[in-house]
Amino acid sequence: MTARAAGPWDTGTRSNARRNPRASREAANLPAPAPAVTLTERRILFDGPWLQIGHVAVRPTSSACGEIEVASHNVLALPLAGVFAKHDGPRRQVFATPQHALLIPAGQPYRLSFPGCIGDRCLVLRLGDEALERMFAELTGGRGLAATDFAMHLPLPPALVLARGHLWQRLARGPAEVLEVEELGHHLLAGVLRAARRHRLGAAGTGSRRAAPADASGRRLRHVRQAVELIAAQPQARWTLDELAGRANISVSHLAHSFRAELGLSVYDHVLRSRLALALDAVLDSNAGLTDIALAAGFSSHSHFTARFRALFGHTPAQLRRGVHRRTARQVQAMGARIRAVPARPPPGEGPAPVCIGS
Repeated sequence: MTARAAGPWDTGTRSNARRNPRASREAANLPAPAPAVTLTERRILFDGPWLQIGHVAVRPTSSACGEIEVASHNVLALPLAGVFAKHDGPRRQVFATPQHALLIPAGQPYRLSFPGCIGDRCLVLRLGDEALERMFAELTGGRGLAATDFAMHLPLPPALVLARGHLWQRLARGPAEVLEVEELGHHLLAGVLRAARRHRLGAAGTGSRRAAPADASGRRLRHVRQAVELIAAQPQARWTLDELAGRANISVSHLAHSFRAELGLSVYDHVLRSRLALALDAVLDSNAGLTDIALAAGFSSHSHFTARFRALFGHTPAQLRRGVHRRTARQVQAMGARIRAVPARPPPGEGPAPVCIGS
């Protein structure tokens, strides 16, 4: 049995007041819509009994909010490139880059926007309720997907950036066995939920700190968003704090402080991770030389790229490539062992024993 790729990928439905009055009331507080974005690609890569995986690529015609959407299933969005923002209400927005994971609970209205008209490519996991409830039970003692238990938006730990890359690389190669994709998907999903749980508990532990005024918090978020847009458009660029701060129309010190306050990372760390996320796809999905990949991603040398890559992901780019090739080699070796295990002389009256090369 192989994974099925068919039909448009649908992460949700348009809101309908008669069908969902609560969603309609909440949607009334969302920002006004802009002209619809242009979807360049919506497709299902895997369609299993409890998990669907899709790929969405968007080329926006406006950076303003789109129409109201309500997810019909719980959705995990994992950006591969670009940037988008999810709006839950006035001044309630988060933005997602390849360094983030975004959980979208079923039944809650939201809008999407694409800052700077950069667009994005996103891996989307759509989750069956029964399987998800079992995972939640393990993490929360039976409670569902709620903001009280999980962070809906979180930075993706390096190990999960790698897991996302492996899943995307496997799906991009073509049809796969259901079990293989389900295991990769389950590993990634469980890791994100554990990280979301830790992130939420960590945020709750800092709740005693005095919150910033709403206006100040909103301004800070806008400044950070502008800087993130610039970095997402050109992670390989030789950015400086002065240039980013100037284009975001704030001071250097304000940018550095706001960035850490909103993202928990320095500006340089964010740029570095953006470059490594860009390079990871090339390492897994192309035969380009590692020096060429390093320079294209904005690193000064192969050695600098390798050191940073290993520090974040725990493996060098060359080790990661050899790891993929070793799995293929083991499959070939196992196939050869099965062939060698066939009897040289079949029993009298019988034909040659069948050789199973693989599904």
